[in-house]
This record gives sequence, structure tokens and C-alpha cells, in this order.
Amino acid sequence: MTVHSLRPHGAAVNAAPPVLTARDLTLIYDGAQGRHVAVDRVSLDLAQGERLVLLGPSGCGKSTILKAVAGVHSPASGSISLRGQPVTGPGPDRIVVFQEFDQLLPWKTALANVMFPLVRVRKLSRVEACTRAEEALELVGLTRALNQYPHELSGGMKQRVAIARALAMRPDVLLMDEPFAALDALTRSRLQADLLRVVEEVKATLLFVTHSIEEALLIGTRLHLLSAHPGRTLTTREVAGLVPGTPAFARTKTEVHHLLFPQAEAADV
Repeated sequence: MTVHSLRPHGAAVNAAPPVLTARDLTLIYDGAQGRHVAVDRVSLDLAQGERLVLLGPSGCGKSTILKAVAGVHSPASGSISLRGQPVTGPGPDRIVVFQEFDQLLPWKTALANVMFPLVRVRKLSRVEACTRAEEALELVGLTRALNQYPHELSGGMKQRVAIARALAMRPDVLLMDEPFAALDALTRSRLQADLLRVVEEVKATLLFVTHSIEEALLIGTRLHLLSAHPGRTLTTREVAGLVPGTPAFARTKTEVHHLLFPQAEAADV
């Protein structure tokens, strides 16, 4: 199989200008209690081939930022652009993988689930869609499950299908909202390793949301740390090349924890 066909279109890794840019992004929800500011003036850039992780406490607006980038939540102020063009709604250039297992069509096989958006959205022929879907499923290790239905798949296998479907669409940016949070620890660890292998192989550009510092350090090449509600940028940090189990990994994990939870550290003094 030639995996190069699954690479997102664009320039080399870390080339300028950024693939994705958000400037002074403020995101608000209107609820029964009035207006709720989820994110306050956050700016970020995402380069081609980069894996940027949004990391912060629960309720800091990580998923809300992802929804805004996906085009399903309109900013109250600020802007989002993809390859220099304003983001005004959803599009096949940004594909989201959620943590829920019900994101697959239950009446379609794994292969048909991956093919479906290729035919409906990308307008590929069924032959082209089948070839690309088979390549993507092989890439995530599901060649033997092509003809299985979602109810016949484990939670981890369902997430692999969802990732394969997203990769097959060749998005400019792959958006992942805590995709492994609902899995058991062993399956989660296995899928984290598999995701790293796949995104490195196809040079995917990734915006990833998690509340786990360890997962962020494992997946990301750069972290964007957010404060507690409302979410504001604390800092960004390069973390590419860290190896789990090493002193550098442990030290960075501790430093990031101190930045995210300074009150807890102060209480321990």
C-alpha cells in the first residue's frame, strides 16, 4: 500500500504561513443563567504537520475552541482562518474525531462507514472511495474488520474506524476531542501509540484536546496551556521528542502541572 496518498495537501512540515490561525478568539454560550464566556481572547497558530494539543482543567473551553475551528460554534469576537481563508462553517478540510463510540453509522460496515463521506462529500467514484477506504483501514490495523458492523466492533476498533474515516478524507487539519477518554487504560495506551505512528507516517496536521498531561506530552509536538474558566492562554511549549519513562518526560510533566494548577502547589507548601 502507498500511504503517501493519504497525506494532507500542502507544504512541508513547519512551513509558513500556518495552516490554521486563530486571533483574539472569544467564545460565548447563551444559557438560562445568561451569557457564559467559555474562552477569552485566545490566539494560536498551527503549522503543517504539527500536533498542537489544547491542555487545561475541565471547563476551560478546550472543546469549545475545537468546535469553533470545526465551524460549528461562531466566535463572539476574533477570527479563525484556514490557509488564509476565513472559517465560516463546517467543511471537509477540518474533520473531527470525538470520544463517543456512536459516531459511526450502525447499518454500515467499517468499510462502508469510511467510504460514505468520500462518495457523498468528496464526490469520489465508488471504486476510488473503496480503494482509499481500504488503505486508511489498513493504516489503522483493521484490514480484517472491513466487513464488520459497528455492533461487532470493540470500542477501540470503533475509534480506529473513525480515525481511518477522517484520514481518508485528507483534511487540512484533523481535529480530535479526547478521542480515547472513554476507553480502558490498556486500549487507550495502544491507540495512542497507533495514532502517533499513523499521523507521523502520513504527516497529518493535528489539533488535539485532552485533560491528561501525560497524553498531551505523548501526542503533541507543542502544547497550548489554558487557564481555568474562562479559558485564557497561559503559555505555549514545545514538547517534541520527549520519551515516556525518561527524566525529561517526568520533569516536563511536573512543570506543566505546576503551570496549570498553581493553587494546588501553593496549598501544599
